[in-house]
Amino acid sequence: MSGKGKNKVRIPKKKQSLGVILRNNWQLYVLVLPAILYFIFFHYLPLYGIQIAFKDYKAVLGIQGSEWVGLKHFKAFFNAYYFRRLLTNTFLLNVYYLLWSFPVPLILAILLNQIRGERKKRFIQTSIYVPYFISTVVLAGMLYIFLSPTSGILNFARAALGLKAIDFMSNAGAFRSIYIISGIWQSAGYGTILYIATLAGIDLSLYEAAEIDGASIWQKIRYIDLPSLVPTAMMVFILDCGKMLSSDTNKALVMQTPGNIPTSDIIGVYVYNVGLGSGQFSYTAAIGLFVNIINFILIITVNKLSQKTTDVGLF
Repeated sequence: MSGKGKNKVRIPKKKQSLGVILRNNWQLYVLVLPAILYFIFFHYLPLYGIQIAFKDYKAVLGIQGSEWVGLKHFKAFFNAYYFRRLLTNTFLLNVYYLLWSFPVPLILAILLNQIRGERKKRFIQTSIYVPYFISTVVLAGMLYIFLSPTSGILNFARAALGLKAIDFMSNAGAFRSIYIISGIWQSAGYGTILYIATLAGIDLSLYEAAEIDGASIWQKIRYIDLPSLVPTAMMVFILDCGKMLSSDTNKALVMQTPGNIPTSDIIGVYVYNVGLGSGQFSYTAAIGLFVNIINFILIITVNKLSQKTTDVGLF
């Protein structure tokens, strides 16, 4: 045998200097620069202020001049009279919200994907997207009007059935249901965007082959749509689990009334009242750090479980 070609000489590629790379691709770096600056100034630089959770922060002394107190504020929160109620209310509210709200965008996306008329599809999509752009304060005002014990449409219906009027917004037992149902109505449509984009990327030949084999609509959903949506759905689920102790404070705050405090008193509302109302910045910083640590542990745990069960993970 000839020995030609056995010992090929590999010519190493010439490495480009950093200056050359920047000069050749400066348009791309300029495009990315605003996002980089945003994360630096609004996400990384503020981390410097975390240390006030371990100090008795006083504005006149500044962060460096304030006295170091260690875990004092964490212990104060754990021993607080309302600690158990705050933790329970926040956790239950988010667990119930996740269980009820998570499947809705998925189901809506699958149903929208089955609509063939473009005009009809666009009209329905626009209709379900609109509630997302309603502000939290306006949404709360709508809830107070619709659920009013004297002029609310729901109590009018109860009166027509011979039932007594109920002040739903002052009912502690109704707070979580109102919060969850209104949240689903407001955000479910907007949440379909990722799923619709995933369905749009499915190869049409799969549907054509399924039709040739005589597959029904439900069989195409089961064997084509759902398997394609699993990776996206799992990533959304992992991210949602990372917000288990981070409720929508603004919404809970404007919905809170003296009657529903036993269930509406969550960590976010407590931090708002104590931090801004009483000026206990170190104490509320400690609470915020505690919440973020728990959320971080949850997202890491759920991500690991997802990787083991579905081979899908964020990292």
